[in-house]
Amino acid sequence: MVAASSVEIRKVNKHYGSFHALKDVDLSIPPGKVTCLIGPSGSGKSTLLRCVNFLEEYDSGEVRIDGTMIGYEAPGRKMSGRKLREMRRSIGMVFQQFNLWPHMTAKENVAEGLIRVRGMSKSQAAERAAEALTKVGLADKMANHPSRLSGGQQQRVAIARAIAMEPRLMLFDEPTSALDPELVGEVLNVMKTLASEGMTMVVVTHEMGFAAHVADQVGFMEKGELIGVGSPDRILRQPEDPRIQSFLRTYHERNSF
Repeated sequence: MVAASSVEIRKVNKHYGSFHALKDVDLSIPPGKVTCLIGPSGSGKSTLLRCVNFLEEYDSGEVRIDGTMIGYEAPGRKMSGRKLREMRRSIGMVFQQFNLWPHMTAKENVAEGLIRVRGMSKSQAAERAAEALTKVGLADKMANHPSRLSGGQQQRVAIARAIAMEPRLMLFDEPTSALDPELVGEVLNVMKTLASEGMTMVVVTHEMGFAAHVADQVGFMEKGELIGVGSPDRILRQPEDPRIQSFLRTYHERNSF
C-alpha cells in the first residue's frame, strides 16, 4: 500500500469577487484517516476540497500536503506548473459527475491516464487498469463502454481510474449525489474498502450514515466557515453548536420515513 498523506489547512480564505466563500478555514487531516465534510449546500465544502489540490486558487493562508505548500512556493508566489503537476500525481479526485470517455471501454478509461500521465506502456497500463477495476468489483465489466454501465458502475470506474494512479490522498466531492438511491450503496461500499486499507480520504458528502460509521473525524461547514470538527459522536450525535443541531434536525426530518 502506498504511504498515506497528511494535509494541513491554515487560515485559508477564498473570494469570488465580493463573495467570501472560505473564511479563515483551519483543518488538520491525519495520514491514513477519513475526514468527512458536511453542511448545507453552498457552505464552501466543495470549494475547500478543490483548494486542497489547487483546482481552486486560495487567496490567503496555506494548504500543505506532507509539509509542502501546494500552489505556492511562498505566500503570493505561485508554484511552477511542473511542480504542481508533480504534487497532483499523488492526489486522486472523484467528482459528482463521472467524466468518462464515452468511446472507450471501462478498462481503456482507467488505462488512459496511466499512459498519458505516468508514461506506462499500453500493456502495463492495461494490467494496472484490470487490477483497479477488479478492486472496485467490476472485473466482469472491463470491456463495457459507459453507455452499458449503470450510474453506480460508472462512478466505480471513476474511482478505479483514480486509485490506479496509486494516490497518497483521495478527495471525493459528493460522489453519490448524481446516483439513483438504489445505486448509492455500491459506491459507498467501495469507499469503505479504501478507508479500511488506510488511505487518507477527504469526503464531501450528504450521506450521514457513511460519515457516522466510516469517518475518523467530521467537519461541519456553514457560510464559508468551519464551525466544528470532531469525532462522529461529537459532531453527529452530540453536537453542542445550535447551527449543527439545526442542520441535523432538518436532515433527519427530510430523510425519515
